Amino acid sequence: QVQLVESGGGSVQAGGSLRLSCAASGRTFSMYVMAWFRQAPGKEREFVARITWSSAATRYADSVKGRFTISRDNAKNTVYLQMNSLKPEDTAVYYCAAAQYSGSHYYTATGDYEYWGQGTQVTASS
Repeated sequence: QVQLVESGGGSVQAGGSLRLSCAASGRTFSMYVMAWFRQAPGKEREFVARITWSSAATRYADSVKGRFTISRDNAKNTVYLQMNSLKPEDTAVYYCAAAQYSGSHYYTATGDYEYWGQGTQVTASS
């Protein structure tokens, strides 16, 4: 089992920045990729960004490219999401997720991930 705990959410004005953290514990050696998803009220959970644990290969949703940066600290078993130039449409609960290797091509679907954190609220107001 892998446990994930997010932190760093909050409320900012549009154009502001926040950094989310996701600390992993447990069988972290089994993780292949970690990601951030988000879910706004009344909407489905959507992919934001992901990073592979060993090579740090990244992929982003088009809606956040150039504004968000995902990174990881292997020594701390922690993944970060730096969010700049926040927009009201970025408002959502942000979830950290982790997956073992499964051969998935992109690792951008919720079904690719076995482990999930409890979520942290991010609000960007205009």
